[in-house]
This record gives sequence, structure tokens and C-alpha cells, in this order.
Amino acid sequence: MFLNSPARRHTVSVLAFDGMAPFELGSVVEVFGLPRPELDVPWYDLRVCSRERGPMRAVGGFTMATEHGLDVFAAADTVMVVAVPDVRGEVHPEVVAALRAAHARGARVVSICSGAFALAAAGLLDGREATTHWRYAGLLQQRHPRIRVTPDVLYVDGDDVLTGAGSAAGLDLCLHLVRRDHGARIANAVARRLVIPPHREGGQAQFVEAAVTAPEVDDAVARAIGWALEHLAEPITVADLARVACLAPRTFIRHFNRQTGTSPLRWVITQRVMASLPLLEGTAVPVEEVGAAVGFESPVTFRHHFTRLMRTSPSAYRRTFRAETA
Repeated sequence: MFLNSPARRHTVSVLAFDGMAPFELGSVVEVFGLPRPELDVPWYDLRVCSRERGPMRAVGGFTMATEHGLDVFAAADTVMVVAVPDVRGEVHPEVVAALRAAHARGARVVSICSGAFALAAAGLLDGREATTHWRYAGLLQQRHPRIRVTPDVLYVDGDDVLTGAGSAAGLDLCLHLVRRDHGARIANAVARRLVIPPHREGGQAQFVEAAVTAPEVDDAVARAIGWALEHLAEPITVADLARVACLAPRTFIRHFNRQTGTSPLRWVITQRVMASLPLLEGTAVPVEEVGAAVGFESPVTFRHHFTRLMRTSPSAYRRTFRAETA
């Protein structure tokens, strides 16, 4: 696994280049670069690296310079590429070599948005499932037919190689990495600092050309979400949520789906699974009681939904994360 050791912090490197847009880079810096002493765990050591030397232009009319080159980039525990200069161009051979060297050494290699094209050029996605921004999914599949491109997810976890969708989905992937390394409690704390949900269900296809809802509808859906989070352990129906939102059930479902990318009941199930993670990690409460505590009507239902979302069973999750966080 990729957890920190008491002797040193886990290093994360991210690649910058001339002409890049700063959003995805900023997301990585926000999650892994800010010191977080309040969490009381060894935090990451982030190094922003570049192939170019000297000032680099960024979209928006400013310049930046990095202290580290490709040697430091390839030497990190987690190596991240958040974009490429041109999705139709060739990735620089030195970047390709650095990615291959990092992966061969055992580093965890991660891409966000068009950064998947760099991992693909290095051959790290051949025979794997991967994703990228929905705008580039077809092109990635066309240019690299050996990849199983999955365009309608927020990220794909291939253990040692992970790929994320575009823009804000980079934050989802970064939080997923924190959750893998430190568990749900720490990931939830970081999510609260970022004022974002610790886990989103629903693929990026839900947001393609999505209409913007009116503020009063946003407020109604938000009110229902807040109420549901306070009553997860109780039975929750669409009618209950619609009543809190003061909307007709069909209208509520339509606006909820448009705003969150999923249905109300699937969202509730996801929140219940997320609420079960700290109990599995930090307590010895039997799995059956954990499921009941977060609102699942039976152990079978809890195991089914947990396995569907987390791709492992509650018992296996507990064994893994209790051992890693001990």
C-alpha cells in the first residue's frame, strides 16, 4: 500500500508545463500541499515539477516557476499528471520516460483530465480501464485502442494506476487517494475543509450539457439533502424528501437528478455507505449492527450496496483499513 511511514512523509509530485490551465494543478496543491496539523497524521510532501526551466505561462495571464525537474517528478511515491499541452500532439519523450521509470520503480501513477494521454503514451494504460474528461474520451479511445476507455465515471482506480475525469472530478480522485491512504475519517475532514461532499455518486456524463436549476429549486433540494443527512438511520422515501423540499415527488426527482447526477434513493444509499466507513474503521461493532446504524434494513442489503460502491465487502474493508491505520 501507499501509506506514510513514521520515518518519512509520502511524497507526491505533479507536473506543470508552459501554457497550462491552473484549476487541476490547484486542486492537487490544495489537497496534498497544504499542511494539515489538525488531522494528526503525517501529511504529504508535495513537489510541483516541470520539464521546462524558467517562468512558465499559465492561462489567465500569470507566470509560474518550479523548483523541481523530471528527476524529482519520477522519484515521488505518487506521480500525478493533471493535463497535457495538446491532446492531439505527442507527449514529450522525457515525460514518457519519467512516467515509465516511476511506474517501474513502484510509484502510484495518477492522471486527471487530459493527463490520461500522458499515461497512455507511456503505455501504462494498455489493457486497463481508464477515464478522462468526457470531451476527450472518444479521442483517447481512437488514439490508444488498447485502453478500455470508460467515459461516464468520475475516476477509475486501477490500484497502481488511477485516472480521473476532468475539472472538478480531480477533487473526487484526490479525496479518494486520501481515503485510501488515511481512511474515511481523514478524507471526510479534508472534504469539509474543501466544502465538498466526501464522495459523489454519478458519472461525469450526468453533467454533460446539464441545465442550470433555478436558485429556489437548488435551495429546496439542498434542504432535503440536509434533512436526509440528519436522518440517515431512519427509513427515507422519495415522498419524505419531496415533502421536506416542498415539491411534488416527480418534480423533486427531476431537479435532484439534475443537481446531483443521481437519483434520490441512490444518493441516500451512497451516504449510508459513506457513513458506515468510520464505524468499520474505528470500532469493533459487528458488520450487521453497522449496517443497521446507518439505515440499511438488513445485513444483506448493506453488504450488497457496500460491495457495489466500494468494490469490496464491509468485512474486507474493515480488515484492510483497521490494519493500515493501526
